[in-house]
Amino acid sequence: QVQLVESGGGLVQPGGSLRLSCAASGFTFSTYTMRWYRQAPGKERELVAGIDSDGGWINYADSVKGRFTISRDNAKNAVYLQMNSLKPEDTAVYYCYAVRRWSTIMSYWGQGTRVTVSS
Repeated sequence: QVQLVESGGGLVQPGGSLRLSCAASGFTFSTYTMRWYRQAPGKERELVAGIDSDGGWINYADSVKGRFTISRDNAKNAVYLQMNSLKPEDTAVYYCYAVRRWSTIMSYWGQGTRVTVSS
């Protein structure tokens, strides 16, 4: 049974930090590219950051560059998103996403964790 379980969301003041975690199970985590997406109220889901299977390639949305850091630990089947200097516009539900493009495309979503940045 495939599972992606996010944790670490919550309420934080502007300028604060949070670290999101995504625990994976039920598939070969080390062969998947992992991404974090977010969806703010009334907006479309957007890509925040991505990391390839061995961590050699990483990308970020322009809106989070220099503030967020994505990382993964294949030994623990986990991916992380360190979020610093948080802004009210970072308020959203954050989703973990796994994708692998071999002969077929396999992908999975987590259920999301809510991040609220407010004073």
